[in-house]
Amino acid sequence: MKHLLCAFLIFFTSLSFSQQLEVVDFTRVDAKLSFDIEASKVLGVVDYYFNILKPTDSVFLDAVHMDFKEVLLDDRSISYKNNKTQLVVHSKFQTGESHRLRVAYETVPKQALYFVGWQNEAPDQIWTQGQGKYTSNWLPSLDDTNDKMEFDLTVTFNSAYKVVANGSLLAKETIAGNTIWKYDMAKPMSSYLVVLAIGEYNKLEEVSSSGIPLEMYFYPADSLRAEPTYRYSKQMFDFLETEIGIPYPWQNYKQVPVHDFLYAGMENTSTTIFSDAFVVDSTAFVDRNYVNVNAHELAHQWFGDYVTAKRGEHHWLQEGFATYYALLAEREVFGKNYYYWRLYEYAQELMDQNRSGTSTSLLNPKSSSTTFYKRGAWALHALREQVGAIAFKQAVVNYLKTHAFSNVETTDFISEVEATSGQDLSQFVDLWLKQVEFPMDEALESLMKSAFIQEYEMVDCELATSKCSYYLTAPISDEAKRKVISQIPNQVTPEVFEGSLKTRQAIAQYVDKIPLSLKASYETLLKDGSYATIEAALFHLWINFPEDRENYLNATSELIGFNDKNIRQLWLALAISTPLYELDKKEAFLNELVGYSSPKYGFEVRLTAFNYLNSLGIYNEQVLTNLVESSKHYNWQFKKFAKDMLEELSKQPDFKATILRLQNSN
Repeated sequence: MKHLLCAFLIFFTSLSFSQQLEVVDFTRVDAKLSFDIEASKVLGVVDYYFNILKPTDSVFLDAVHMDFKEVLLDDRSISYKNNKTQLVVHSKFQTGESHRLRVAYETVPKQALYFVGWQNEAPDQIWTQGQGKYTSNWLPSLDDTNDKMEFDLTVTFNSAYKVVANGSLLAKETIAGNTIWKYDMAKPMSSYLVVLAIGEYNKLEEVSSSGIPLEMYFYPADSLRAEPTYRYSKQMFDFLETEIGIPYPWQNYKQVPVHDFLYAGMENTSTTIFSDAFVVDSTAFVDRNYVNVNAHELAHQWFGDYVTAKRGEHHWLQEGFATYYALLAEREVFGKNYYYWRLYEYAQELMDQNRSGTSTSLLNPKSSSTTFYKRGAWALHALREQVGAIAFKQAVVNYLKTHAFSNVETTDFISEVEATSGQDLSQFVDLWLKQVEFPMDEALESLMKSAFIQEYEMVDCELATSKCSYYLTAPISDEAKRKVISQIPNQVTPEVFEGSLKTRQAIAQYVDKIPLSLKASYETLLKDGSYATIEAALFHLWINFPEDRENYLNATSELIGFNDKNIRQLWLALAISTPLYELDKKEAFLNELVGYSSPKYGFEVRLTAFNYLNSLGIYNEQVLTNLVESSKHYNWQFKKFAKDMLEELSKQPDFKATILRLQNSN
């Protein structure tokens, strides 16, 4: 009987969820929000405007663990039920009626909205991440992505901070140290795309060729990093508008870095949030930059925000399209060879899935990110080759026009391509979308249309060893040269060091046993304009030539590296491990390295610090305190790392009692 009751409740819940779209049309949301920082609490008064399509006795909003202070229907009290996941209001609603539902609420969200830095030395911020069905953790809304509304947010906050949200900033008013920010969205969107970002920011401003305002935010301390971080932004925006063939569908476009973000970036409508780990200087730009994430999230403004997949099996219509159009934008910036190289890399990852038996259909809602993103991009590349660029581009235009501000399935797109190309695409769908294994033979055939990829495949020192010496100094691509160096690092000569920055980076990575004949050449790598090169070179030189460790440390003592402080943290670990180096500063070096494991820094910095401290066997009280704190972090991967490390340390009697004490005190 219990099982029957549970089954009935599940059925009833899913039925009511699906029927809401058929009986109620929510059109607009006007939310007024403020925050209690000390309590990590959201306080809101929200008006929902909706029309009744069919008679019903109830209407619901998704609302997770919210405390409702007032619920009014057309300014009158209304009977309602709060079951901690939904707010359900009861009335005799009739077809054709229009209503306004007002709710006043408070909530301490467990996810989707994060208060970052207010309790430690990290940057003070509030930011949201609603993808999935999570916005209802901080804003009463509708989890169903098929229900789109126009969201307008008014936020009151301390005037020392900037508030960024979807749409256009209509007005700002300062009252007693607080500023009221009023944002307006002109078009409807799914609730998972609602965004808030609050922090200390300056911004760059540009205007696209079509007149769209572009706002690029950065921390005040990062003024010199703003240009390399946002490099090519306007160029890619203009390119995508032209390439896609549909004007950018929103009022403006904003990009905001945030601390300790859960992912690389998130394509909230008109406002992308991204990890501040992508904020780079000109040197870091060579090896790690924001360009691909930038282009990917921008492409989502059309594919995901403008048209949204109805269900999980059509998720590739968002991620595959965003990945593909990001590649096209990067091709515009970096050239055709770069485009084919990225496709080649994607194909290798997909082949790894084939070999491991983990490949899935592109239409499987449980597919991996590799499948949705990279196989999805490959499918679009192959489709464009099959039907031709003209038919493909026209189909995309028709698809977007037909389904503007609505929801789509795979057949909606395929039917448009069939219409413009005159082709029956059933075989294409079977091969590229439905087949479990990635079609590698067809992918290789496409790749071999590129002379660049042909050269890369031809240059192979595992097959043609007689040509290896020639390949090392031959005028071949950086990718091919890197391949050769990885295969025969022991044959590198001083002449090879005269190659490109990427060639020298490959030497630093793969030549780990340095003969005396290469020592002088290898030492020049410490002056390269690549943090990745310097990091690898410093480590390998320190290992190979103990007598010169002091010289290498002195030469790199002022370098920091990427945002994860890769060079600085390696330097500290090596300085601590060099017995006679700067004896009077050993404690300061140790304290600095331990400090990088604290909540002041992003989890990327902390992860690196914990790994170095672990390798050095340093587990003092502060390290263990920081590790226990990390085990409660909202980033699940970082949290798992910390928990696993604590579990291993707890097996050692010297640390078990301390860890238990710290865990209990927290």
